[in-house]
Amino acid sequence: MAARPSPLNLKESRAIERALRILDRVWRRDDAPAFNSPGAASTYLKCRLAALEREEFHACWLDAQNRLLAIEMLFIGTIHQTSVYPREVVKSALRHNAAAVIVAHNHPSGVAEPSAADLTLTKALRDALALVDVKLLDHIIVAGAHTMSFAEKGLL
Repeated sequence: MAARPSPLNLKESRAIERALRILDRVWRRDDAPAFNSPGAASTYLKCRLAALEREEFHACWLDAQNRLLAIEMLFIGTIHQTSVYPREVVKSALRHNAAAVIVAHNHPSGVAEPSAADLTLTKALRDALALVDVKLLDHIIVAGAHTMSFAEKGLL
């Protein structure tokens, strides 16, 4: 008689649970929301970011049909700034096998206008992501009830 395999340890069980969640997400892709306009993305992101007390930088990873694969909080900062590293954003894009991304961060100050640093960061992200064939569709700033889309303002 063959030996019975030993029960899974906690680490193995968690790995299997993560794999099942990934498979579930892939299987349900037809039902995933599509971000086909800056307005759709802004509404979604406003719900997630408007009430935060500190700046957070999020990425909405999308497939080739702009359906949401995952949303990920990549960086967290202070009440008035967040350090964002393009290298880490690219690594996350590859991890999610994304075709496109909409990035967003909040301004707890309530002012939705981009700073000079926001403009510089957006260009750096666009250029870094282009090297791995990931399209930066938009950068959205959420400031309470207000949002600002770089795509709508022609800043991409």
